[in-house]
Amino acid sequence: MICEGVPRGKVCLLEGDSQFRKRHQTDRSDDVSLGRGGVEDGVAGGVAEDALERCEQALEYRFQQRELLRTCLTHASGANHRLASNERLEFLGDSILGLIVCELLFRQFPGETEGELTRIKSIVVSRSTCAKISENLGLPGCMLLGKGLSLTEIIPPSVSAAVFESLVAGVYLDGGFEAAKALVSRLVQPEVDLAVGFDHGRNYKSLLQQHTQKHQGATPAYRLMEEKGPDHSKCFKVSAQVGDQLFPPAWGSNKKEAEQRAAQNALCQIEGRDPPHTTE
Repeated sequence: MICEGVPRGKVCLLEGDSQFRKRHQTDRSDDVSLGRGGVEDGVAGGVAEDALERCEQALEYRFQQRELLRTCLTHASGANHRLASNERLEFLGDSILGLIVCELLFRQFPGETEGELTRIKSIVVSRSTCAKISENLGLPGCMLLGKGLSLTEIIPPSVSAAVFESLVAGVYLDGGFEAAKALVSRLVQPEVDLAVGFDHGRNYKSLLQQHTQKHQGATPAYRLMEEKGPDHSKCFKVSAQVGDQLFPPAWGSNKKEAEQRAAQNALCQIEGRDPPHTTE
């Protein structure tokens, strides 16, 4: 039995695909491709039932309003008109996501300044981070897309990010703010940890030096790219350089902080991860 006694609209951890589908089996559309179906009745009816189930399992949330979930998963290219797509939900979800992340950061880091909280938030709610979360959950494979997109092997990051934001709005409308807050907090916490270096707590310059000396026989150098602000409150933009390779720069309130952040950016890029410190 799956989520016995738990009504729709409540957060729960679902079991495997096979048992879940046995209990909720419905006729599938014949035109499902990569979990995506065709448009029916001009709205999102073409999203296959198994795609809805996989989405719910990924989110660990069960929708009370199935049509709302279908709309969340419907891209504009797969709908007969724009109002039948997830664009309005994306608009709402963007603001809900921002609010939840702001509250999370406000409570989690009482000693950080407004500027630092803003920096962390900009990383966590960025399009690239939303796309990363969406892809890790397999959400793009649950979507209803038009032929142009459905035939491509790689879904654009902007589409992946948009469906995540749409589903944040969907959970909010279906289960209320607390349900949306629980979902977002669980999914973004690893990204918050990465953005602030919370999961390491180590000397990034030392780690970078150890790595480059071991694998490249080279010692990192740090280049001052830019500085701004009055003398009593300067900010510094620094890049780590190993040989001829210049890594993504980072800002800091002093050169030491900027170099540590630049080293963390370099380590993340070497590991194939997005640099946590942006200069935008």
